Amino acid sequence: MNAQFKKGVLELIVLESVRQRDMYGYELVEEVSKVVNVNEGTIYPLLKRLTNEHYFETYLRESTEGPPRKYYHVTAAGILYRDSLEKEWTELSERVWKFLRQNMSGEKD
Repeated sequence: MNAQFKKGVLELIVLESVRQRDMYGYELVEEVSKVVNVNEGTIYPLLKRLTNEHYFETYLRESTEGPPRKYYHVTAAGILYRDSLEKEWTELSERVWKFLRQNMSGEKD
């Protein structure tokens, strides 16, 4: 997938994933990778930024497989931001599809 396309939708995918349920970093990498191919080096800086911008809160939870894990929880501000990103994405994708359909069929508005 084109890196610029991926960058444009990654925040939305991350916010939606954590909105569905709290997740720790590696778990989130695996979840997001179901949609777009990402690695930890892409996700962790994004999580840090979204946390610094108060879209996520973090807490520690004990793990049976080692040290406690840092979980991410979406805040009310994060939900509002996610909703605005979804609206922008929907509007953009609809405009792009309309443009492509018009050009494929030779139609004009």
